[in-house]
Amino acid sequence: MLAFALGAMAVAYLDRVCISTAAPAIKADLGLSDAQMGVVFSAFTLAYALFEVPSGWLADRFGARATLTRIVLWWSAMTAATGLARGFASLVVLRWLFGMGEAGVLPSLARAFGRWLPDRERGRAFGLTIMAGALGGAMTQPIVVWMLQHFSWREAFPLFGAVGLFYAAAWWWWFRDDPHAHAGVNDAELAVIGCDPPAPHPRVPWRALVRSRNLLALCAMYFGAIYGWYFYLTWLPTYLLRGRGFDLGAVGWLAALPLLGIATGSFVGGALSDVLTRRFGARVGLRAPGLVGLPLAAGAIVGAVATSDPRHAAFALAAAALLAALGVAPAWAVCLAIGGRHAGVVSGAMNTFGNLGGVASPLVVGWCLQAWGDWNAPLYTVAGFYAFAALCWLGIDPSERYPSPTEAMPLEIGRT
Repeated sequence: MLAFALGAMAVAYLDRVCISTAAPAIKADLGLSDAQMGVVFSAFTLAYALFEVPSGWLADRFGARATLTRIVLWWSAMTAATGLARGFASLVVLRWLFGMGEAGVLPSLARAFGRWLPDRERGRAFGLTIMAGALGGAMTQPIVVWMLQHFSWREAFPLFGAVGLFYAAAWWWWFRDDPHAHAGVNDAELAVIGCDPPAPHPRVPWRALVRSRNLLALCAMYFGAIYGWYFYLTWLPTYLLRGRGFDLGAVGWLAALPLLGIATGSFVGGALSDVLTRRFGARVGLRAPGLVGLPLAAGAIVGAVATSDPRHAAFALAAAALLAALGVAPAWAVCLAIGGRHAGVVSGAMNTFGNLGGVASPLVVGWCLQAWGDWNAPLYTVAGFYAFAALCWLGIDPSERYPSPTEAMPLEIGRT
């Protein structure tokens, strides 16, 4: 099951990141400005954010098998259709539809983890899953550069979209929402997983969720953390090309470094949170990676701005990405800890706010470039939001839980 989760994230980031590397070619072909390209990047992210909670609810209500199959088929079709764009408006519409379709992939996987993995393994599982997404994005950068040297950007997108079709068919064939219903799961494995047989889905405690300061702090933290993440996913290749003077070949590899950093940081942060939680409890174990990593990431961004050496700047950005990612996997483990059977909705809410940060990030960069032609100002905002996210971790309590009146599951405090 974990292997399928890694595959889902790798394919998702393959399709999500390819447009950032192809952005200079798309801009030149369609005659787009920097501000318009920022809108194109943000169209995906805004749609992705707005449909996270509904998709998370669908995963809670109907299971990860059907929900994730629908998600992968939709985003694959929209990726392929991106090559048909004829101008700014059509490109924005296609990216919006792509984001709307991809929303819910991580909440669906969170729902699957809640059914298939014991508590003690979830931090590492989320770390590995996010790592797979980042590695998929990192591999995409040089692949797209190579493809653009041999094909047009219009020909490249259908090839990327086709990958997801094979994944969706395999996921639907193999996965079952209930481990009890899978022929390959025996009684000993069910005992390790510790899951109960399926029961009717309880009513979502919307009022408790909306009023929760804990969930608000979690959402605000993720907004700040993902604000910086989306700079690497959208504008970084253009920054290295125009702001630091690298050629296209070097950009393909240097733009992959922050994604490799995200992969490493996500895995280390997830594994570290499991170790710290077993030793010190969830309150310390799940918060420590973000509380330490995010302020250091802010300092690394400031160092990237201050240095005059282009390679040093590229390496500093990669270090910032790694450090900021330390708290990402623990944040998803917090969603499972406090969400219980509503983990899809809780994780969807967190990811909604994170991707609203992702909406703001490329827009701010585009506006700054349009107004001042300056890369330093948007990078300083990344550092500021990293510091803000670190402060938000102080208000997060992983032991809080949102049961509904009809929910009969036992409450287990301090386990992730």
